[in-house]
Amino acid sequence: MSEIPTELRYAASHEWARLEDDGTVTVGISDHAQDALGDVVYVEHPEVGQQVAAQQEAGVVESVKAASDIYAPITGTVVAVNETLEDTPELVNQDPYGDGWFFRIEPDNASDLAELLDSEAYAEVCEADAH
Repeated sequence: MSEIPTELRYAASHEWARLEDDGTVTVGISDHAQDALGDVVYVEHPEVGQQVAAQQEAGVVESVKAASDIYAPITGTVVAVNETLEDTPELVNQDPYGDGWFFRIEPDNASDLAELLDSEAYAEVCEADAH
């Protein structure tokens, strides 16, 4: 079973969201998603300052097996991107919940996080994917 930290919120499309102390939301893909993708070789970020809408494409992650869209889990403005992934995209595989984060959003409405899945509900999504 993939690692699913309980303090994060999840989208059914396998992105995670973490509310930071400064009110921004850090976004990445789950351990389950990086495992399904295989070795990540490229990450395309949204632009800093770009408006993103919940459940809309905000980037791309490419692996040796496939390319997948990255969706914004909530609506807001991109305030930072993880530029380290340009040179070391394998961090997504090595540390999906830490150094492998993708971008940060200044949320339009922080309560949108409550509409995302908790770890138990996300585990059910992963279980369904496995069948």
